[in-house]
Amino acid sequence: MLPYEAVCVAVDKAAYHFDKLYSYAIPVEFAAVLQPGMRVLVPFGGGNRKRQGIVLDRKPVQSLEKLKPVVSLLDSEPVLSPELLRLVSFLKETTFCSYFDAVKTILPGGIGYRMQYDYGLSPLWKQQEESLEEDERVLVSYLENRKGMVPEEKLLGILGLSSESQLLGRMLQKGILVREETAKRRMKDETVRMLALSLPQEGLDGVRLTPKQKEVLAFLQTVETASVRETIYFTGVTEAVFRTLQKKGLLYYYDAETFRPAQGSAAEQQELPPLTPEQETAYQSLLQDYQKKEASTALLYGVTGSGKTQVYLKLIQKAVEEGRQAIVLVPEISLTPQAIAAFTSVFGDRVAIQHSGLSLGERMDQWKKIRAGQVSIAVGTRSAIFAPFDHLGLIIIDEEQEHTYKSESSPRFHARDVARFRSTQNNCLLVLASATPSVESYYYAKKGTYHLVCLKQRFGGALLPNVEIVDMGQELRDGNDSQLSRALLAEMEENLRNHEQTILLLNRRGYHTRVICTGCNTAASCPNCSIAMTYHAANGRLMCHYCGYSRPADARCPVCGGRYLRYQGVGTQKLEEELRELFPAARVLRMDADTTMNKNAHSEKFKAFAEGTYDIMVGTQMVAKGLNFPQVTLVGVLAADASLFGDDFKCQERTFSLITQVIGRSGRGEKHGRAMIQTYVPDNKVIEQASCQDYESFFQEEILGRKVMLYPPFCSICAIGFSGPLESQVIGAAKRFLKDLKQTAAEKYPGLPLRVLGPTANMIVKISGKYRYKILIKCKNTADFRRMISDLLIRSGKDPQNKQVSVFGDLYYDGSM
Repeated sequence: MLPYEAVCVAVDKAAYHFDKLYSYAIPVEFAAVLQPGMRVLVPFGGGNRKRQGIVLDRKPVQSLEKLKPVVSLLDSEPVLSPELLRLVSFLKETTFCSYFDAVKTILPGGIGYRMQYDYGLSPLWKQQEESLEEDERVLVSYLENRKGMVPEEKLLGILGLSSESQLLGRMLQKGILVREETAKRRMKDETVRMLALSLPQEGLDGVRLTPKQKEVLAFLQTVETASVRETIYFTGVTEAVFRTLQKKGLLYYYDAETFRPAQGSAAEQQELPPLTPEQETAYQSLLQDYQKKEASTALLYGVTGSGKTQVYLKLIQKAVEEGRQAIVLVPEISLTPQAIAAFTSVFGDRVAIQHSGLSLGERMDQWKKIRAGQVSIAVGTRSAIFAPFDHLGLIIIDEEQEHTYKSESSPRFHARDVARFRSTQNNCLLVLASATPSVESYYYAKKGTYHLVCLKQRFGGALLPNVEIVDMGQELRDGNDSQLSRALLAEMEENLRNHEQTILLLNRRGYHTRVICTGCNTAASCPNCSIAMTYHAANGRLMCHYCGYSRPADARCPVCGGRYLRYQGVGTQKLEEELRELFPAARVLRMDADTTMNKNAHSEKFKAFAEGTYDIMVGTQMVAKGLNFPQVTLVGVLAADASLFGDDFKCQERTFSLITQVIGRSGRGEKHGRAMIQTYVPDNKVIEQASCQDYESFFQEEILGRKVMLYPPFCSICAIGFSGPLESQVIGAAKRFLKDLKQTAAEKYPGLPLRVLGPTANMIVKISGKYRYKILIKCKNTADFRRMISDLLIRSGKDPQNKQVSVFGDLYYDGSM
């Protein structure tokens, strides 16, 4: 047995190509308390600059002689359980991220620390005054006129230096500067000022007290402890009375942690409604899977409005009754308010909320409630899959086909795959639910890998809407160049007369989508991205929806100086304006990224629509799925074919899903619904199948094409992405990676099945000033393949020619890069 013990630490800000677990000695004072899952401060690198890290393991070692010691502990107990520590390693292996990037993804942002480095002059700096170099003199001169320490980023900004500058490090080594290093919490705990008695009742005998003081002490004897605000409310005294009692030694103040309430987390509690016979059959089928208490996956496939939510609500109720916990994922923030209302109406305050619309403090406090065992259910978007439950019994992914479950930044994980990992670790059931499942999930269900459970009827006897496909080419030939067909306008007029609601889907923001010079045919484009800018009438500006750049709309063409500019394409802003002109008495609500930027905007606007405040709701895809408005009897799909002819293999699947989901918002109440699909390709099979909600036919044709072309589920696709400010360097990095890939595969992994495509430019080659290229690898997602890609990425990261090029791997490529 080895005589000493060390800790294995994942260190923050370690680039992927040199990321590993670093060994540190455990100081005697930490030996009994330091555990895996706790965050620490450690000296790192040649300058021993302090960095935060997290302990992943303790291990025996022969000697501590060459190991640096842990400096301090940032936690009093582990913030990651053993299961979530294993998830850190899983994310590193499958998403090619650093250990600490995985940690930061799992933990809520508010609980994180940031390192602050402050600099000041050393007391001995004058001994080297004569030998100071010019840049050192400038810095010394600035610090001489300052009192106290100065933050590193401020010093670098004043001197116009980048974070890679060696100046500060050089002056530290010379003894000219001193540095203070502090780990600061990003978000403080929310606390409330409390009061409690210092003495028991018998200790108060004989003490002279005023009537108000007696009233305060009598109140605290009854409740034992109370907040300052509560005590003032119930006794009617001022805080001066408390301070007097404190001076007498009769009571004391202390701070108690409290949790910030998450907006929308309250709803009137009620019993679950009885299930229909079909729902009951589905529930019993899923219950059998759940009761096996082993890792398994079921696909709950039900037509829109079939009541899938009611089925898994009852399943969650069963898990909670048994003392187990559940995670429920929804694809977008816009769906969260209705989901929260559905769950809190049944489970009350046993529900936690996790999504990016909450403040850092709210997300942190919801995480703490989960970790403390105060809640049994976590509802939220993609990040809720990391909820720190200890007795996880059930995971539900609603609208499981949605692309928003995939992270497009490091770590590039898919929530569905993280859910499978957690299902395996906790021996629990994973339920994927959708009216339009991903082709991969339905394939695995048909194959028997997943358990297929179906709901074929709408809840409450409601019928699927009557759907009409409108040929917009014929509308144009008949002289109607509007975005609204005559048939749709007639149906909308009828709805307004009947006091029924309408939803219109147009998946394009802004007013006009392009501004083109009639002289030189140049479109107004973003200087940072290779994309046309969108005109927004609300502020009279051209805006880029990729990098956020904007400028006032041009009066003349910036290329040729021409005065005649043509505004083309209709976005949600323009459509809203047209609707107000066509139907002056109608109340129109627009839902897109521009109108929902404020906190709680989604929930407030959807609530107003549900209450009948508006007649017509026009919006982007956020209005298309998961929403239940019983008074909606008409849905119009504008530009239904806009996403049909993309350059990725999932464009037809996404179009089918979007159309099917949005027409499914119609007729969910007592009245029968209608839907109108406007398109220039009315004979397209995908649109016809979506109009009939015929998923089976769509799947049969799509799966044949996937098999012939070798696309998922018949293989995995790994994308290697390259980005940088100089296109030539990006292309060079991609070509060198491809050469290394071919050589490594031939020499070390000759048995790996690979098909390599590229390098090719991304569909939008330039975003935010960076050119983007990719290599696609059709492969089998095996441990050997992941090991090979990891080695290649490490070598590419170390290549000095790639200093300005970012290279990353994406094992869950879905066409949206």
